Amino acid sequence: MFEGFAQARIATDWGDIHAVHAGEGPPVLLLHGFPQTHGAWHRIAAGLARSHAIVAADLPGYGDSTGLAPDPAHAAYSKRTMAAALVAVMAHLGFERFAVAGHDRGGRVAYRMALDHPHRVARLAVLDIVPTLEMAEMLDRGMALANYHWFFLAQPHPLPERLIAADPDFYLMHTITSWLGRSARLDPAALAEYSRCFRKPTVIRAACEDYRAGMTIDLEHDRVDRAAERRIACPLLALWAEQGADGKVFDPLAIWRRWGDRVAGRAIAGGHFLMEEAPNATLDALARFFSDEDGNQVSRSSPLPP
Repeated sequence: MFEGFAQARIATDWGDIHAVHAGEGPPVLLLHGFPQTHGAWHRIAAGLARSHAIVAADLPGYGDSTGLAPDPAHAAYSKRTMAAALVAVMAHLGFERFAVAGHDRGGRVAYRMALDHPHRVARLAVLDIVPTLEMAEMLDRGMALANYHWFFLAQPHPLPERLIAADPDFYLMHTITSWLGRSARLDPAALAEYSRCFRKPTVIRAACEDYRAGMTIDLEHDRVDRAAERRIACPLLALWAEQGADGKVFDPLAIWRRWGDRVAGRAIAGGHFLMEEAPNATLDALARFFSDEDGNQVSRSSPLPP
């Protein structure tokens, strides 16, 4: 699915990260969501690589990446820890400052990266999410039913792991099909790759730890930043699914403007999997955003600002 891309396995203090990379120009890191792998970007990565150095990575514990051993506080799969691992990956590849686009759980890692490593992140694109704390505070009966997996996956080990492991292909396909837009289909090769990885007990455990962190330590990190009035300094693009919940029961742009100073965005026709359901519209929006029109992007090996 990534013809012309080189593969890399990069050791970090937080796990070994599997990634593919290609292209020249301003660097962009692409982060996938649950229950997928870096393959979620297969329909637009080559288009972005025509003008950018693209790195698409498996999140720690997902796909063919490894992560830290789970801990009682769920810090190993906090978005802060995941972000640190991926910043190290980009530095290993020679990119000290870069743009990042994250979908779903990858979007949560991406905005945490922008808050924790502002000198590293030149631009931030978030796809079909709002900040974790904002989402948690908005939950009502309807949203809780639509997002039941937030609570199911966050249950104590080993309950969700054992239930999912009984038939991981069923759970994967149920999740994906329930989030697709009307009449949408994903590429069979991509689905086969997601299934291959999601059958691994380590991936199921990591995904559950990701959601456990999302309901505990990630919320605390967001609360601390909000109380301290920390803001995302770089330009921020928010894209969301026209057929999804985002943008219907709340206004994503209004929410992101509570967290960032330079926020733009719009809905994309289709369901949750924007890059695969609406690749042309998503590619166009991201390519325009990462075009370096205001000089905020930098190239390989550029030094950090003082």
